Amino acid sequence: MNWESVYSALSALAFAGWAALALAPLARHRLVSGARGVAILLALAYLYMLLFTTVPVEGGSFSTLAGVTALFSKAPNVMLGWTHYLAFDLFIGSWEVEDAGKRGVSHWLVLPCLFCTLMVGPVGLLLWFLVRTVHGKLAR
Repeated sequence: MNWESVYSALSALAFAGWAALALAPLARHRLVSGARGVAILLALAYLYMLLFTTVPVEGGSFSTLAGVTALFSKAPNVMLGWTHYLAFDLFIGSWEVEDAGKRGVSHWLVLPCLFCTLMVGPVGLLLWFLVRTVHGKLAR
């Protein structure tokens, strides 16, 4: 399998989901659903790779940092990890947009959260929690 091609294809697919979230105010429900559909496709790709393409590595395990480093020394295993990030971060981004709509938070305030979620997932999630908390206090 050409892992560079798989990387490019799955990254492009994820980017389409992120683009939908950026455009969400145009048709929030439909575009959030589309982004979640992409996250599901990525999760299916993850499952396929987990079952059929991961490579056992001598010394690889999740019990030590050295073991995790060994696991990710092979391209198929790195692609598995990358797909995990793509699927989960996109799902979190879709939740942020959906949550913002329910709370009446301006999409302009969500966009920086989405960018951070895309680039540095947990930081974007923390930023969204900060935005929604401050917005909730100001709305009272």
